[in-house]
Amino acid sequence: MTAKPARIEPRDLSVPRPIDLPAQVPLDGRADLTELDDAKIFAAPEDPADWPAWRETLHRWRASARRRYCMDGAAGPAYTRAGWAAGCYSVCLVWLWDERLYDRATGRFTVAEFLRGGEETYGGFDAVVLWHAYPVIGLDPRNQWDYYRDVPGLAGLVGEFHEHGLRVFVDYNPWDGGTRRTGREDAAEIAMLVADYGVDGVFLDTLKEGARDVIDAVGPDVALEGESRLPLAAVADHALSWAQWFADSAAPGVLRAHWFERRHLMHHTRRWNRDHSAELQSAWVNGCGMLVWDDVFGVWVGWNERDLATLRAMRRLQRAFHRQFAEGEWTPLADHHEDAVAAGVFAHRYDLDGVTVWAVVNRGDTAYRGPVLRTDPVGSWSEQAGGAAVHADERAVSTEVAAGGIACLVRSSVPLATPAAAPLGGDTGFPARTARPVPEPAAVGEPPADAVRIEPGRYVLPVRYRLRETGQHGETRWIDAWKPLPPELHSVVETEREAELGAVAVDRLEVSNAEFHEFLTATGYRPLVAHRFLAHWNGAAPAPGTGDEPVAFVSLDDARAYARWRGARLPSTAEWQLAIQRGAGRRDPLVWNWTASEHTDGVTRFALLKGGGWFAAEGSDWYVDGGPQPPEWELKLVLPGGGLERSACVGFRCAVQVAG
Repeated sequence: MTAKPARIEPRDLSVPRPIDLPAQVPLDGRADLTELDDAKIFAAPEDPADWPAWRETLHRWRASARRRYCMDGAAGPAYTRAGWAAGCYSVCLVWLWDERLYDRATGRFTVAEFLRGGEETYGGFDAVVLWHAYPVIGLDPRNQWDYYRDVPGLAGLVGEFHEHGLRVFVDYNPWDGGTRRTGREDAAEIAMLVADYGVDGVFLDTLKEGARDVIDAVGPDVALEGESRLPLAAVADHALSWAQWFADSAAPGVLRAHWFERRHLMHHTRRWNRDHSAELQSAWVNGCGMLVWDDVFGVWVGWNERDLATLRAMRRLQRAFHRQFAEGEWTPLADHHEDAVAAGVFAHRYDLDGVTVWAVVNRGDTAYRGPVLRTDPVGSWSEQAGGAAVHADERAVSTEVAAGGIACLVRSSVPLATPAAAPLGGDTGFPARTARPVPEPAAVGEPPADAVRIEPGRYVLPVRYRLRETGQHGETRWIDAWKPLPPELHSVVETEREAELGAVAVDRLEVSNAEFHEFLTATGYRPLVAHRFLAHWNGAAPAPGTGDEPVAFVSLDDARAYARWRGARLPSTAEWQLAIQRGAGRRDPLVWNWTASEHTDGVTRFALLKGGGWFAAEGSDWYVDGGPQPPEWELKLVLPGGGLERSACVGFRCAVQVAG
C-alpha cells in the first residue's frame, strides 16, 4: 500500500520541538532564575570549567523555588502516605488484553507468565499501568469507566499483581465527554474506581497535572502521575510524572522536577524510539526510572538487546542503591577525568552512609576503557553494572563503559559483594514482529439467491482511514518521531489497495437477530466467554419486533461460528467493499461489520471493520470515527478480550466462494 501524503504543513518529526529542548542555566549570579521553573531538563554547560558554577546555580534555584512554592519543610502526605512511589523505578504500560497477559484460548489473565517474561526481558517491573479504553473508545456509547468496570475478573487481576509485589495504576482520560454519561463528575468516578478495585495510582492521560477535584477525591494514599512536564506547584500532590520527549544536553543534565523534590520520581519515555539509550542514560544519572512501553496502542516497538541489558542492570542497581539515589547528596557532573569527558563519558555522584555511587554513562559509539574519575582513591572500589575491573590510584579511577551504555562505580568503606557477571552492550537491531493474519476457514458452496456476486479478477480499490497511533496494518508512521501531533496525527490517509479475488458472493444484508436465533436453536452454540453475548436480547431470544434488525453483541468467533453453520465465512475487506458498491445494503440500526481481517503479532490482535455504525462520539480526536462511513473507509480495531469486543454497534454478514 502506498499512502498519498496528507495535505498538512510539514514538520521534521525527527528533531525536538523548541519546548522539548533542555533549558540553558544562566551562570550570572544576578540572573532571574524563575525562568527555570518551567524547564524540562537543566542543560549542562559545554565547557567543564563552567560545571561548578552551574551546580551552584542549580542549588540556588532549588532553594528559592522551594520557598516560592512552600516546599521548605516536609513535602506533604503525597510523599509519606504514597511513599512507595519514590522507589517505583520501572513501570510497564500494558494493554489489558496484551496476549502476554490475557490468554484468549482460555479467557483468563496470566499474571505469573506475564511477570516471568517481564523479569527475563526487562529485569522486572515495580508497577503496571493498565491501559484500557483508547484506541477503541467511541465504537459505541461505552465510556472509559465501562471499559474497566465491565472487565470480568479485574479485581482479581489487580489483587494478583499485588500478590506479586507490584503497584497498579488505572488510566484517566479527561477528554472522554462524548460517550455514555453517568451523572457523576469524573473526580467521583475516579475515586470510586480506585476504591472498588484497590489500585495504587492514577495515570493522568494527556494531563500534566490533575485538577483540584481529582486530587481531593483520590486523596494522598493514591499516587498521581502526569504525562509530561509537571508544574512545580503540583509537585506537592503528584508523587510521579513522565519525562516524555525530554531532550538532554551533550553532557547529561538534571531533571528539573526531581531536582526540586528528590522524592518525586520521573519515568523517561519516548514511545516511538527504537534506540532508548538517551532516555536510559538520563534516567540513570538522575536516579530516576523508565516507562516500559513495547506495545504502543497495538503497534510493536520492542527494545533492542543493548538497551535491555542496560535496563536490567539499572533495575538491579536502583534496588541495591536506592537510599543513595533517593536520599544521598547528589552532585551532578562530578570528579571527571578530562580523557573521559573527551570521549563522551560523564557521571553524577551520590553520597550516603559511607557509600559513594557514580552513575556513569557513555554517550559515545565505542566502548571506553580508561580513566573516568579524578578523586580520592581510598576505600574499596567496584564497578557494579557489568562487573568490569576497576583500577584506583592517586592519578585516576579507571574502568570500562560499554558503547551507549552505563557503569556504576562504587566506593565504600568496606568491600561490597561483586555482582554476578552481566556484560552490557549487545545488538542494537530492532526485534521486529510480524502481524500475521488469522486464517478464515474456506467456504465453497451455494450462496443465497439474493447475494451480491463478485467476478474473479484483480481489483484496485480506494482505501481511506484515520492516521491514528494504532497504525493500520501493524505499521506506524511515527517510528523515532518526536511528539506527533495534529495535523500530522489524526489526518485522513487516502490510498489504494490491490486485491486478487476469486468468484465470491456476499450477503446482501447483515445477519439478523432472527437468523442468529435460528442458528442458536439449531446448534446450541455457547461461546467460551459468554460475557456481553447478545446483551441486547431478552434472555435467549431477540426482543419483540427486532427480528429484522442486525444481530450485534457478537465477537469475531461468534460470527465465524454462525458462518461455519451456514457453510460460509466472513468477507474480506475488499469483498465487502465491492459488494456494497454493487448494491449490497445495510440493516437498521447501522452497525459496523466484522471482516476476515484478524491479525496477531503474538502481543496484540486487531481486525478491520467496515461500514460505520449508528453511534458517533463527539468532542475529541481520540475517539473512534463513528456514524455512517463510505465503503472505502476502514477502522482498525485493536481487539479487547473478555467479551468486551462485543458491541452494540458491530455485526456481520457472510460470504461464499462460488464453486467453479
